[in-house]
Amino acid sequence: MRRTDYLFLRPGSRNWHIKLQSLTGRVEKSLGTPDRVQAEILALPMIAEHKVKLLEARPRLETTWRYEYEPGREHVGPDGGRIIANDQELIYLDTQGHITRRSPNGGTTYQLVGRKLTLRSVVEAITGDQSPFNDGVRPRRQERTADDAIIATYLEHANITGHSERETRAVWALYKQLTDGKPLKDATRDDGRKLVQHFEGQGLRSATIQKKITWLNAAVNLAIKESKLTFNPFSSIVPKRDDKQKRLPLSEDDIKNAKRNLGQLGESDQLLFRLLAATGMRLSEAFEIDGEMNERGCRYVIIGKKTPQSHRRVPLPAAALPYLPKVIKGPLFEGGTPAASKRLNKFIRRIGIVDKGKVVHSLRHRAQDRLRAAGCPVDYRWAILGHEEKTVAEGYGEGFPVPLLKKWIDKIGF
Repeated sequence: MRRTDYLFLRPGSRNWHIKLQSLTGRVEKSLGTPDRVQAEILALPMIAEHKVKLLEARPRLETTWRYEYEPGREHVGPDGGRIIANDQELIYLDTQGHITRRSPNGGTTYQLVGRKLTLRSVVEAITGDQSPFNDGVRPRRQERTADDAIIATYLEHANITGHSERETRAVWALYKQLTDGKPLKDATRDDGRKLVQHFEGQGLRSATIQKKITWLNAAVNLAIKESKLTFNPFSSIVPKRDDKQKRLPLSEDDIKNAKRNLGQLGESDQLLFRLLAATGMRLSEAFEIDGEMNERGCRYVIIGKKTPQSHRRVPLPAAALPYLPKVIKGPLFEGGTPAASKRLNKFIRRIGIVDKGKVVHSLRHRAQDRLRAAGCPVDYRWAILGHEEKTVAEGYGEGFPVPLLKKWIDKIGF
């Protein structure tokens, strides 16, 4: 069968794209990476889903039951008698009402589904063979292994979906590619380190590599608990390196630049950027806002699900109030954090802030610096921003009245 290459490079773009041609049209999407191998892995789930849809659309013969007489009704027989029809049988009665015989109500027949009737569709449906039309050999179906089942069990057990599920499957596919499908029961840490070496070759930092491998590590740990495996080749394989990207606060010139160009963002992202800048909350915390409360005339929201010490009340600052709904009665922002992070970071680069240490999270660092410069006591700073580490601090979280917190949060500004 002719090999289909689903990946291509669009002119003017460094990143690989995927193209999928279906019966309804062509779909193209960026895979967000210039690395061909990584692109192939990221494309695997999309290609698999695409092939499933194509398979479902292929013509096939399905058995169905065709009734001789419509069930639930009484019919007149050819000899003047009556025929009582139900879902399963026909009951023949003579003119006196006596049963003369019984027979099945109809029989099995076949119907073509999945595509319109053509010579090709009929041949494929009857024989299941495409070779008369593609001059090749049908590809063999790849069987799912016991290791594939381990990954699937973990995804279902931990309720991993969306982006995390796709990343898990992509890393698992990469592992199988790098080890020629070596079974996990025979794998060593050196096999697991092949993933580390691959990701390091892409320039990824150790924290990012650890995050990617964590999925497989957790899946194998679950399999060990269930006595399916005895050794974890992904445990403690990422070297500890001081390669964490240092985040820098956005300067006041950066903020002025962002305000001048804020119109480049959609209305929701404009509000999101303002709120992050004026409160110093984490991006994920902004997506937790689904209502508001009021204390002595001060509107505030409750956020902080990352850790117990981050749970807190945050007053809505003066710099954001004119752009907020009069009353927040539901989720303030829709969509996901990863997509929003990508949009806002692209905006930062697009307006000329090119230092890699400056990202959307830099707004949080700026807020910390602004509070410190205003003389805000450390306990108030943590009450507004949330603790990064577990500490004991008087008044943390709910110890300070909201109006006092608002006095300090307004010092951040935007």
